[in-house]
Amino acid sequence: MLDKVVIANRGEIALRILRACHALGIKTVAVHSTVDRNLKHVAMADESVCIGPPPSNRSYLDIPAIIAAAEVTDAQAIHPGYGFLSENADFAERVEQSGFIFIGPRPDTIRLMGDKVEAIRAMKAAGVPCVPGSGGPLGEDGAENLLIAREIGYPIIVKAAGGGGGRGMRVVHTEAHLLNAIATTKSEAKAAFGNDMVYMEKFLENPRHVEIQVLADGQGGAIHLGERDCSMQRRHQKVVEEAPAPGITPELRAEIGKVCVEACIRIGYRGAGTFEFLFENGRFYFIEMNTRIQVEHPVTEMITGVDLVREQLRIAAGHKLSIRQSDIHRRGHAIECRVTAEDPETFLPCPGLIKHFHAPGGPGVRVDSHIYEGYRVPSNYDSMIGKLIVHGPDRATAIARMRVALSEMVVDGIKTNIPLQQRIMADVGFQQGGMNIHYLEKRLKEHREKAIDLG
Repeated sequence: MLDKVVIANRGEIALRILRACHALGIKTVAVHSTVDRNLKHVAMADESVCIGPPPSNRSYLDIPAIIAAAEVTDAQAIHPGYGFLSENADFAERVEQSGFIFIGPRPDTIRLMGDKVEAIRAMKAAGVPCVPGSGGPLGEDGAENLLIAREIGYPIIVKAAGGGGGRGMRVVHTEAHLLNAIATTKSEAKAAFGNDMVYMEKFLENPRHVEIQVLADGQGGAIHLGERDCSMQRRHQKVVEEAPAPGITPELRAEIGKVCVEACIRIGYRGAGTFEFLFENGRFYFIEMNTRIQVEHPVTEMITGVDLVREQLRIAAGHKLSIRQSDIHRRGHAIECRVTAEDPETFLPCPGLIKHFHAPGGPGVRVDSHIYEGYRVPSNYDSMIGKLIVHGPDRATAIARMRVALSEMVVDGIKTNIPLQQRIMADVGFQQGGMNIHYLEKRLKEHREKAIDLG
């Protein structure tokens, strides 16, 4: 097993990694910015190293500083968590070139999956179902691009090859707007990602977002742990996740899971990963692969009993998978609500001092959070301050437990999105299950209009 791991992240995921390391007897090094010196995992780590001031580009995105921290503490490996440098192939490469273990896929795999055009090509070659599209980057020939779009059929979506997280995409409903949309997306992609390559796909109008969790050891062993439904989204950002996805049959799960496992073996995948799909009319369409642990990994852990971060650490240490596909048995239903320091009506960030904090409890309730009474939420990073996860024998029970848990959760001193999550749990459409990715946006718009009418 690994001896000492640098945790190159902050917040709840850093605490999650630290706990998994300590359970395996692995020493930990917490790197942190000056504003994060009071984070819970920094106090709990065996060692800590300050790597810079609050701005991410001068701390958590500073590759030389993170590698230097590994060197001065004589660490063996670096875990990137999610966000920041977790899917940066250059970082993974620098880590390995410096003689450390990168806890994640190989740099060439991250690079392949980070280029959406190449990722789609690789998945098509592996037999993974993909959205009908251009099959490659768009050139400068406007007439040819118009022809490609006609063959795909409108509406289409123009996407940046280096994009992600809902950025670098534009929906086009008519031919008259296509060329301008391509030019605008290329310009934005160049500014945001340093890469102006774009491609186009058929725009599915009412899909769900369903993803498959995989584990692979890079030595020929790979398994899937079933699916998650992440369709409750606002501006392409996930708000609520659950597993299993409502309405996915065991046969369909086994079929798409087998395809994902075979793709992992084909590309020599190593570590935890997620195949993200749009799901419409009973069919899966690949959109991208996330080469890291996901924010929503706890719902999979709750229904399978598999500690995904522990498996990441074992794989990085060179172990083969200790779990076979036949060992995976899904039990009950799990739901995760992301808790953010945001105004629940305007969604503006609300950093500040947490005066009182009470975590909910009870059967099947799990809280993944780094906050505590007296903690000051900084304005420098993502507004997520924790995740509330519940498990029940069925979906109805899980929703009921989540409603109770949300009512018990107290975060005083700042505004949070807990009232929004309570509205979602009480929503009839959500309770029915199987809503598409546009559903939450539509309900939020109706809520705003109703508030205006009442005002």
